[in-house]
Order: sequence, then C-alpha cells, then structure tokens
Amino acid sequence: MTRTPEVFGKTVAEHTRCVHYATELDIIAIRFACCDRYYPCHLCHSETADHPAQQWPREKFDQPAILCGNCWSELTIETYKSVDGCPECAAPFNPRCAAHSDYHFSS
Repeated sequence: MTRTPEVFGKTVAEHTRCVHYATELDIIAIRFACCDRYYPCHLCHSETADHPAQQWPREKFDQPAILCGNCWSELTIETYKSVDGCPECAAPFNPRCAAHSDYHFSS
C-alpha cells in the first residue's frame, strides 16, 4: 500500500487547495527542498515553517517534488515544468503557477 504524502500548511480542501490559492486548478503541492515537506504554496510555507524556503537546484530537477492533489501522484520537477496537467490523471494545473516558479526552482 502506497502512503499518501502529508501536506502541511493552511489547506482548505482535499485537493491541496489552500487559503491563498483555492481555484479549481490549484491542485498541486510542492515538496520544499529545505525541509522535505509538501506545502500547497510558498505563502503556506513562509507562514508555518520555522525557516526560509530554499529553491530546488537545477541538478535535482529529476527528483519527485510535485504532488498532484487530484490523484496524489508525485511528479519530478522536470515533468511538472513540461506539462499543463497531470500525466497520470489528466487534471489540469493552474498555468499561473509559473509566475511563482522562482520561489521554488532555480533558473
């Protein structure tokens, strides 16, 4: 039996939506490089973690660090950055998340 990763922060729905981002397309959580914990967004991390966020370095983009809140599949950063939706369940992701990419991933 596969264990579902825990999502930390101020989630408001079972699909990893949070108090900051709660549209139907806001269904991912990001595993933060600094603490190895999934959070729905950078604001949830900054409000609840006891340390500053760190970006994922490019050489670790092959690591699973994105959680689809629809089917709970874990995606690598490379995969996440190359798709518009989950490759497992086809749920669409919010394209506006790219605006926050620099919070999570080095360029």
